[in-house]
Amino acid sequence: MTDFQAAMRAADGVEGWLTEAQARRLFERAAQARRIVEIGSFRGRSAIVMALAAPADAELVAIDPHAGNDRGPQEIEADAARGEEDNRAFVANLERAGVAGRVRHVRLPSQDALGEVAGELDLLYVDGAHRYAPARDDLARWGERVRPGGRLLVHDSFSSVGVTLASLRLLLAGREFRYLGRSGSLAEYVRERLDGRARRANAVSQLAELPWFARNLAVKLAIVLRLRPLARLLGHRSGPWPY
Repeated sequence: MTDFQAAMRAADGVEGWLTEAQARRLFERAAQARRIVEIGSFRGRSAIVMALAAPADAELVAIDPHAGNDRGPQEIEADAARGEEDNRAFVANLERAGVAGRVRHVRLPSQDALGEVAGELDLLYVDGAHRYAPARDDLARWGERVRPGGRLLVHDSFSSVGVTLASLRLLLAGREFRYLGRSGSLAEYVRERLDGRARRANAVSQLAELPWFARNLAVKLAIVLRLRPLARLLGHRSGPWPY
């Protein structure tokens, strides 16, 4: 394992939407995990951070079909050429960071990759397709793999409409995951049985994030309408999208 700043230097220049605060949260959780699955790797930024944090005997599986779809804001449709470019960049970035041998890439859609990973997970990082149905399926089917006490981290929570609706549908009033907080749009949960008062408190803590969600929707609308001054007024300072 290396230190966080060294991990950030290794990931520097790797295209992606993971902020430094989010990378630190991932780094700290990966440092305590031996079985890690990442859904949605893009060009390897988060995989590099986790691979450098994880213990030497850890297993890290990166699941991404690199089909050129669901790769960023408003990029939904598949594009084979774009996907191949992403895959080449992913492999090159891992090699340059010295972690290619520590990451097993499964180039399949996440739901087709369920049979590629056996057993329980210490850490599941979900940053796959952001539409409601695939996000719901990732949280439901892969979430079942997280062991009691294990962590679930979800990118674009309370930012993407599809991811947020899927999270609220499955996690708001659920009994299996307790909400721990977020770094920007990276939300963290621990698998923990919830009943009665704890379940209600868990729902309240997630509902408290809805004003921030509404702010993000307003920022996105302003960006789409090319009203950058309004986006800045709402607190969005840089980047194409709030993360």
